[in-house]
Amino acid sequence: MKRIGVALPAIMIATAVHAQSSVTLYGKIEDGFNYTTNARGNDAYQMQSGYDYGSRWGLKGTEDLGAGYHAVFQLESGFDVNTGKMSQGGREFGRQAYVGIASDQYGTLTFGRQYDPSVDMFSPMTANGNWTGYLFSHPYDNDNTDYSFRVNNAIKYVTPTIHGFTAEGMYAFSNQAGGFSNNRLYGFGAQYQNGGLQIGASYLKLNNASSATVASANSSGAVTSDNTFNARSQQNIGIGINYTIGKALVGFAYSHVDVYDPTANAYFTGTTQPAGGTWNAWKFDNFEVSGLYHFTPALYLGACYTYTQASLSSTVGKFDPKWHQLSLKLNYDLSTRTSVFLEGAYQHAVSANTGTDFDFANIPGSADVSSGRNQMVYRLALLHMF
Repeated sequence: MKRIGVALPAIMIATAVHAQSSVTLYGKIEDGFNYTTNARGNDAYQMQSGYDYGSRWGLKGTEDLGAGYHAVFQLESGFDVNTGKMSQGGREFGRQAYVGIASDQYGTLTFGRQYDPSVDMFSPMTANGNWTGYLFSHPYDNDNTDYSFRVNNAIKYVTPTIHGFTAEGMYAFSNQAGGFSNNRLYGFGAQYQNGGLQIGASYLKLNNASSATVASANSSGAVTSDNTFNARSQQNIGIGINYTIGKALVGFAYSHVDVYDPTANAYFTGTTQPAGGTWNAWKFDNFEVSGLYHFTPALYLGACYTYTQASLSSTVGKFDPKWHQLSLKLNYDLSTRTSVFLEGAYQHAVSANTGTDFDFANIPGSADVSSGRNQMVYRLALLHMF
């Protein structure tokens, strides 16, 4: 990162007036080559941007208001290196856009488009939310540990850290007259850190999350267009632990997700509903064990195994698909700002014969759902931070 000076006149006026104010320009650019072994029965070769570290640029700033209070803001825009297009549904600042007040004594209160408590408090306990990315996430990123969606119209409060303990709460409004609970979100989370020990937990509840294709009032609510599931209700519960000892990090994470009256899955390219019926609920349990070892300060190898079991109820019966996924990553830092890495993921699906894409392997980030029970994805990529 670097401080920006007189190059941004409007911002610098404020900086000049308030000696204790600052604005930071920052970003990450990641691009790489992906190979998928089975995408609807075909090999796929792709250039893909931002799989591990979401290509982005942003501005964040603070102004000292005195007495331990600060005005804060952050604007962050995601983009695709290969096409130049904006990510997050074409939003100008789709990753984050908020303003707020921070207090050294009382914590931080922010307003705008933000990450939810599960992303802030639980996701860092997982491999994909900590030292790697998309290919390591759980099936369909069902627990949002890979930041599939952000939250609009959100008020978030984060406590100061006291004896290693930090807590967070969020409420996001539907913005709908006569529909206060229609496409709203609320949640809370906590994290504790002491030396090499880190523990995080979170709870999240969504009502009527809506995709951009839903032409209704709730399409301007808390979660829109980038949500994973369209459903009447969804709740996510997660808890995890990381422990760092010497050059090694080991972690365990568990999450449970309930999706009620689902109508769509963003990862499905085929049939969504079971033959002759409709879904009543999808339930996912994710168990993850991960580890990382630094051979040198610049070179590390990480591994992750995830077991996911689902319970799917419908008007034509119950189904219980399962997924096993093993992922590896080798990373080398060319400098403090530039890294190159090679990673791969293998997934085996235990079919439940639903007649939908639930029956096939589907690694998040693959070119498409597999035509069978197995799928592999390999990625070679370059990351630069500024």
